Amino acid sequence: MTLSDYDVPKTTSLLLIGPKGSGKSSLVNRISKVFENDKFASERAQVTYNSSVGDGTYFLQEYTIPRGSNSFSLYDTRSLSDDASDNINMIKLWIMEGVRHGELVIRRSDSSSLRNRMRCKARKIGCDPSVIRKVNFVIFVVDGLAVLKSMEGDSDVEKQYDQIVATTFNCPYLSFRDDKPVVVVTHGDLLSLTDRARIRTYLGELLGIPPAKQIFDIPESSDPENELIIIDMLRYCLEHADRNLSCKSCARNKGFRVSVMAFLNLLLVLGIAIIAFKMQHLNAHRIPKSNSHVDWRAIRHLWLD
Repeated sequence: MTLSDYDVPKTTSLLLIGPKGSGKSSLVNRISKVFENDKFASERAQVTYNSSVGDGTYFLQEYTIPRGSNSFSLYDTRSLSDDASDNINMIKLWIMEGVRHGELVIRRSDSSSLRNRMRCKARKIGCDPSVIRKVNFVIFVVDGLAVLKSMEGDSDVEKQYDQIVATTFNCPYLSFRDDKPVVVVTHGDLLSLTDRARIRTYLGELLGIPPAKQIFDIPESSDPENELIIIDMLRYCLEHADRNLSCKSCARNKGFRVSVMAFLNLLLVLGIAIIAFKMQHLNAHRIPKSNSHVDWRAIRHLWLD
């Protein structure tokens, strides 16, 4: 098969999801810095430094990488909720309907005052409804500190973080065929090397993915080693996004089969209608048996009809 046989998007879209304070916006800035010629360029994504206040990102934000190109884009999203059904509905909408830059993300559990306030803000900002991008792969971002507390904690509150991560990660809408999302662990610069290794192993067992290949530890530092990890993570995402591109011929064949079946059903209905009409016509012109005289002229006329 050739490239023209696949439905190749103009821009490959990678969706970032994760709990509150996991560092999605910070990850966008670190990825963007890797491809920036100007190392002193300003940060692109707004970072929330106090995750206890609000949910950070309320609007979907698209960041093209490199800046101003159509190669691929990162979509920063609203943080995950404590309600699993809210998360599933939100992810289902993004995967099935696509994502738009500037689109407001509202949950069912949001208060009416928050809904009204954010909708008023959305009307002022606006978004382009014509640019809807299909999600090609997912980057699942988790906070290494929160995972460590959940590993070592005994209370239900401390264990809740792991439950949110595991439940959301195993959502079927996040998988592309058999490919599950890539996992990025942030805030590793605040942990020891031993704890960082323990966290990756623990997440691999919790989520059922290989820690060495699908879990990437990306701290806040901007050293060359960290940049290589970012590039390796992006290579994994883009390769799996390309591997799961939809095939045009499959869609055409499916449409052709549906068209043929509809045509055959139409012929069947028309055939039944013609036979029923003929039977009704014959009954109307049927010759009574009591009449001994045969009108051959009438029979010939009936036959020609």
